[in-house]
Amino acid sequence: MDTELGKTVDGGTPPEIMRPSLPASQPEITNTLSHYYRGELGRMTSWRDRIDRTSNWAITVVAALLSVSLSTPTAHHGVLLFGIMLISLLLLIEARRYRFFDIYRARVRQVEKNYFAQILSPDANSVRDWGPVVASSLRKPKFLLTYHAAVQRRLQRNYSWMYLIMLLAWALKITTPKLQAEGSTLAHAQSWTYVIDNAVLGPLPGLLVIALVAAFYLTILYGVLRREPDQGEFIRGEAHV
Repeated sequence: MDTELGKTVDGGTPPEIMRPSLPASQPEITNTLSHYYRGELGRMTSWRDRIDRTSNWAITVVAALLSVSLSTPTAHHGVLLFGIMLISLLLLIEARRYRFFDIYRARVRQVEKNYFAQILSPDANSVRDWGPVVASSLRKPKFLLTYHAAVQRRLQRNYSWMYLIMLLAWALKITTPKLQAEGSTLAHAQSWTYVIDNAVLGPLPGLLVIALVAAFYLTILYGVLRREPDQGEFIRGEAHV
């Protein structure tokens, strides 16, 4: 007899909706929880791999553009500025991936801390209502970090060093005559005017370019030095990404 939305065609009693049976015994619950933990760990590892992949791309960009710019006097300093833009794009992509990673990491840590750790070494002060927290996340997944917080966290962990390397290379490029023209003697800039002239970028005057780079790096510095109180899992232990 055909049914639709739980109602029979002839108006009779709808058949019982078939649902998977829930674990009834403690061994079944333990087995289900073990499979769940393995699945969440796999998803967390997958997103962590994606995070590492964007970091590797950024490192590759830095190495390639440093090689091109500093090894060839005819290479324009704008190559390094373009590299900074690429690093910023990869940082934004990585921050988005990190927000997804953080969801699964938090679930895995709840199971590890409140279940497996309790089996190995029971703690009377351990949180007992962790199950509803995980269940709520499963029923209605939501990000635990804002996009801004994710960007700041990845900036503090990895990208600040890449930005610093690119800044030093750019400053070296616009202040060293030998890196500006073939046949120049090894010397450093003798005047501020020389640096401003070398910092010219297309129609943009050198002073404006320097001001824009300075403003950008002040923003980066603010993001690196600004500290927010750790919450949730980050209160416990130091081994986090």
